[in-house]
Amino acid sequence: MRNRRTASLLAISAAATFVSTLTPATAFAASEASAAEGDPLRQYTQNKPQWQRCDAGSPATFQCATVKVPLDYSDPGGKAIDIAISRLKASSAKERRGVLLFNPGGPGGPGLNLPVDPNVKLPEEVTRHYDLIGFDPRGVGQSSPISCGLTRDEMSLDRPYKAETFAKDVQWARTVADKCQAKVGDTLRHLTTRNTARDMDVIRAVLGEKKISYLGFSYGTYLGAVYMQMFPQRTDRFVLDSAAAPARYGRGMFQAMAENTGPAFTRWSEWAAQRHTTYRLGKTPAEVRKTFWDLVAQADLKPIDSGEGPLTGDDIRAQRARFFRVQGAATWVAELKKAAEGRKPASSSTPERAAVPVPPAFARDVPPDNEDASVWAVLCADTSTSWPRDPEQYRRDAIRDKARYPLYGDFASGIKPCAFWKQADEPATTVDNKVSALILQNEWDPATPLAGGQAMHRALRGSRMVTVAEGEGHIVNGSNSCADKSATVYLTTGRLPAEDLTCQAPTG
Repeated sequence: MRNRRTASLLAISAAATFVSTLTPATAFAASEASAAEGDPLRQYTQNKPQWQRCDAGSPATFQCATVKVPLDYSDPGGKAIDIAISRLKASSAKERRGVLLFNPGGPGGPGLNLPVDPNVKLPEEVTRHYDLIGFDPRGVGQSSPISCGLTRDEMSLDRPYKAETFAKDVQWARTVADKCQAKVGDTLRHLTTRNTARDMDVIRAVLGEKKISYLGFSYGTYLGAVYMQMFPQRTDRFVLDSAAAPARYGRGMFQAMAENTGPAFTRWSEWAAQRHTTYRLGKTPAEVRKTFWDLVAQADLKPIDSGEGPLTGDDIRAQRARFFRVQGAATWVAELKKAAEGRKPASSSTPERAAVPVPPAFARDVPPDNEDASVWAVLCADTSTSWPRDPEQYRRDAIRDKARYPLYGDFASGIKPCAFWKQADEPATTVDNKVSALILQNEWDPATPLAGGQAMHRALRGSRMVTVAEGEGHIVNGSNSCADKSATVYLTTGRLPAEDLTCQAPTG
């Protein structure tokens, strides 16, 4: 149980930090309110979580609760929303250091289940020291979830540029923006990364902690960096796995994916050429590339029945992330080639769908479009001023980038709902601080390219970076013992590597 005096001091300090992160006008108003009425966040930070077992199917030690936070931090006395949190207590009360919060990425990814997610690999040395804290960000999952009422087609993101369909793509982007505004209303402008960071600090205060540690994946690295920028004195040990470039957050993230696909495709073609006797795609990198583009051209004329369903040329190009894992990509293209030649591919019939696990009770009854709606809500609100408003600019950019980056350039630079989003109340966060952090990055990450991790490292001047040379795939955690060891040492001792490290991916 928290000491009331300690909790009060924590709440007052949290309120002071809150005021410092507002615009000058709202900060002055909040300061006046604080002086006249006391701590404006006290009604939230003084609450005690009512912990209960998350679900009958989850471990009895895995507990869930709900925390109240203000929808609008410039109006703490206004509407409140629920944030769902979870906890798995440290296995050693004697060695417990504090709390370790998680975010899985997105934006829009639910994180409530992460403390018991088997895909999150944490050694016993870490779980002895920390209460593992999951949470669904505002608007997501069990945290006052939003819905824009999007249809399945409206939830489809990959839209290649074609002159004859561009008007439909513009209408799609406008429709998503309009539906979200109509369904979510004024709440929409408060679904931002900065407000999620503020929610994290309320969670910290509610849990009675002076500081939090953190493990964030993908977009979660950006959220972590924003928290570090807004609440540096509340930041303990932050591990950022597969980091996004903070200055390119928004439209630049999509474009960075297209840019990074070219080198990955070249690397793959060289690898496959060296193994021509196995895959029969070409004896030289140029021949391998020709084989692939011939398949795309053939599929443009008539879809190829690949065993995964008919694939058009655009469907094949949309699979650009496959080329970041060279062996898997070579196998896939070899099967496409067989199908295009009329030979039966290895998976000639539609593969059986894997059984979808039944979500635990605390994760049910979420709108089917919640993750998609949350992606646009957060991304567009965070970066609303950086998206061109003229649809013709997207047409020009898509044409230009398809020529530059043939696999994915037009997908990345095509129009998105953010072109029609209402501008948010706050500007995007500039990340530039000396707070300590550890960044983990695969060399061949399809979603957050190595250059993005390096940019995050430069912005976080107190950080160290561990690069997995020849590391493939998105997310390092659990895939490389060398990188995992650095994270474990940092989380358990606070010691960052003396200098940036390079770990080698396993060969084979």
